[in-house]
Amino acid sequence: MKERPILKNKIFLYLTEFFAGMSVMAVELGASRLLAPYFSSSQIVWTIIIGTIMIAMALGNLYGGRKADKDPNPDKLYGRIIIAAIWIGLIPVVGKYLIIGISALLIFAVNSNFLVIAGFVACMVIFVFPLFLLGTVTPSLVKYSVDSLDDSGSVVGKLNASNTIGSIIGTFVPTFISIPAVGTSITFLIFAGILLVLAVVYFISSKVSVRQCIKLPVGILIFILCIIFGHNNSFAFWQSDLMYEGESIYNYLQVYENENEVALSTNVLFGVQSVYNKNEGLSGFYYDYAMAAAYMAGVKEKETVKILILGNGTGTYATQCHRYFDNADITGVEIDQKITDLAREYFYLSQDIEVITYDGRAFLNADDGKYDIIMVDAYQDITIPFQMSSVEFFTLVSEHLTDDGVMVVNLNMKSDEEGNINDYLCDTIAAVFSDIYVVDVAGFTNRELFASNNPEMMDVYQRSIELEDTEELVAMMNRVSARWYVYEAGDYLMTDDKAPVELLGMRVIDSLIEDEVSYYKKIYEEEGIQGLLNLL
Repeated sequence: MKERPILKNKIFLYLTEFFAGMSVMAVELGASRLLAPYFSSSQIVWTIIIGTIMIAMALGNLYGGRKADKDPNPDKLYGRIIIAAIWIGLIPVVGKYLIIGISALLIFAVNSNFLVIAGFVACMVIFVFPLFLLGTVTPSLVKYSVDSLDDSGSVVGKLNASNTIGSIIGTFVPTFISIPAVGTSITFLIFAGILLVLAVVYFISSKVSVRQCIKLPVGILIFILCIIFGHNNSFAFWQSDLMYEGESIYNYLQVYENENEVALSTNVLFGVQSVYNKNEGLSGFYYDYAMAAAYMAGVKEKETVKILILGNGTGTYATQCHRYFDNADITGVEIDQKITDLAREYFYLSQDIEVITYDGRAFLNADDGKYDIIMVDAYQDITIPFQMSSVEFFTLVSEHLTDDGVMVVNLNMKSDEEGNINDYLCDTIAAVFSDIYVVDVAGFTNRELFASNNPEMMDVYQRSIELEDTEELVAMMNRVSARWYVYEAGDYLMTDDKAPVELLGMRVIDSLIEDEVSYYKKIYEEEGIQGLLNLL
């Protein structure tokens, strides 16, 4: 092993272990945010990320241990750290393009489990190599740190403790500080910079010439270029008309508008979460169908109708109820404060509508209020929180409804497959509520479900409609009532103990993707790449 004075100072070795562990966790969390706008942030995606990273670390440990025994040259270890830093720094520059490219290639080759396969390939291509290099750090440092068998246990314990403490900090800092403050791209650059500084300190203190370690100046130059070209946080890089694009603790967020509406999306590839109609009429989305819940709850017969919205988003449903029903007392619950801020700034959410920053189920556990209407709209994109899809959750909702209260649920992944996610959700709800009506939203994959334990719910609805004098609403309700049907419950049930929402949702997404790309696949098969280019 080459003599390097800095290695005699074990504090520097512990710092190397500390920053390596911190960077691994930061990259892991950054990976989830980089992938989420394209593949969602479901448990399946997290499983892919964790699995591929564990593969990388295991292979790195094996390789690092072998290299430490055969060629215990610390210059090579810190050279690998430079390469890892450069690779991590390049992720903000090329990562999103690689994801789109990988998805574009696989979407024509994969017929099922697209998100799983595309997510796994993206992780393998983008994240495995730098984390493999960081996985070589621990066995190498053990080689440099242990002077004798007498203190080997103590030294290894300190190294592992340094790595663990670094991992803890690397978990909290991106989630609560850097990603919300400066975004995912700059977070990658920050931790790449930390690793690069570590290597710079080593090589300068060891007085290694540029000729001996050409990686250092090259690495610094590439890192500077990464800062210049990689600080842009835009995930939807093909869109230039966004009013807002940013990140919160929970979501990637984009707000865009056209001449008719303002819309919020938390996902680049899948759907719109909230919309504001500039003409101040109905939205044209599923929210219009959900307005039927107000009539089922007797909005025209009561002095005040209390409405609770779990998953308020930017307040599309709240705004419509506030606009059309003078007697509506509306409370929204939204877990993401940043979305609420956007609602006030871009979506004209009234200050009269109270929005509480809380998890929907946690709010019900803490609240003792009763409501005439509870809107459950927390199934975001392709991510369905299991804790808000179980019989225990819907029982909690039922307990917070008045005797004639109505729950309306937005189910956002329609499927005709037997035993699909909506079958599970509807059957689970039917285990709690006696009267259930379902209506499919025309032109969308949404399905609205209305549930109550009031057997006179439809009589109340008819009386309220007869009292409605707004032609727009009457016409809308006529369209809704012409499409709905009584739901016949089956035997599918989800509980807090068993709610396989991720796998069920994945099946629907596979079907939706297959339907969407079948047209393009046919053109590709008949006309090749040129046919697709001509279509674009």
